[in-house]
Amino acid sequence: MGFRVREDRTPRGPVPLGRERAQYFLFMRQGFTNVAACQAVGVSRTTGNRWRFGAGATNGRAASAPVAAAPAARVSARYLSEDERITIADLQREGVCPAQIARELGRARSTVTRELARNRQPGGRYRPHAAQAMAEARRPRPRPGKVAASGELREAIEGMLRLRWSPEQIAAALRARYPGRPEMHVCHETIYQALYVQGRGELRRELARALRSGRAVRRPRRQPGQRRARFTAPMVMISERPAEAEDRAVPGHWEGDLIIGKGAASQVGTLVERATRYVILVHLPAGRDAATVRDALAAAMARLPVHLKRSLTWDQGAEMALHHEFSVAARVPVYFCDPHAPWQRGSNENTNGLLRQYFPKGTDLSVHSREDLDAVAAELNGRPRKTLGWDTPAQRLARLLQPAHSLTTPQPGTQAGIVR
Repeated sequence: MGFRVREDRTPRGPVPLGRERAQYFLFMRQGFTNVAACQAVGVSRTTGNRWRFGAGATNGRAASAPVAAAPAARVSARYLSEDERITIADLQREGVCPAQIARELGRARSTVTRELARNRQPGGRYRPHAAQAMAEARRPRPRPGKVAASGELREAIEGMLRLRWSPEQIAAALRARYPGRPEMHVCHETIYQALYVQGRGELRRELARALRSGRAVRRPRRQPGQRRARFTAPMVMISERPAEAEDRAVPGHWEGDLIIGKGAASQVGTLVERATRYVILVHLPAGRDAATVRDALAAAMARLPVHLKRSLTWDQGAEMALHHEFSVAARVPVYFCDPHAPWQRGSNENTNGLLRQYFPKGTDLSVHSREDLDAVAAELNGRPRKTLGWDTPAQRLARLLQPAHSLTTPQPGTQAGIVR
């Protein structure tokens, strides 16, 4: 049952038989007699009776009160309880099928069939209290490793390690040498764990030097600070963006992102010009796959004059996997933020917060038409901004567009000519 009588009975501390006492009360709850429980934990019947009922003062020995049985550990309701196991045994004796037993307990049929298969006695009979004890014996964590439990297996592995065999070769050799003994079979990961994991001591650590790596600890293939390539085409990081974009003195540097709707099933693209805070909303009714976003952003940028298309900064979202194709089509270089650094697109993050007044989180964004998005953008571009000296983004953009003839000059609060 997972409990072994302690060979060294020398008293240890104020509760010398604490482990035996806890196991004794566990056996008593399972229906053992006092004699059987005492024999199982290796104490006398007198000790068991004293734990249960206490004892008066005799022969100079002080009186002792009954010991309160340790409360049973609280176990998650997803595990079968002892009462449920009793019900399973009773219904099985009556000839009830596992499916009906499962319905009676409100459990899955597989739970009952697995319980009957795992916890029945060697003769095939299912005894609920014994099944409960077997389940409790399997529950403690961490479990002892298979290598630690078998001296023969440990010696076989150590011998092969001294021959500089790899754990994978050892695992294969064990199956070949002991075909009918599953207790001698382990996978190569078990051997690595026995060598590497601190505190187990299943295999001597000096044997790790026999491994080809010569290490007693694992080394990840990728260092923590190293990030895998996000896209097929190389990304140009924000650190390489022109310095003129930082101080916002030169217009034409944009920041972009997506705002996502309910259930991640709808989306709207957002573009913000860093110098003027001018907002463009991109209609994405067909989804946010890389090709759709590429085409929608290229169309949004197509109506801007050349001097307002200097760069676009985006996070490393999968929707920009075709960034290189967008750069060719729109003639706008794309720079990517560092991972987990939203402040590198501060204007866009702030604008997305303002847009949530119109598109609250948890709502379906697909209900908004292109005209709806244009109206929201026009309203936002018509708001005076303190950071612009109480100008509006539309007014600032209008000044930039005055020398350009490819676009009509937008009035405050309008989207004239920008993004369709």
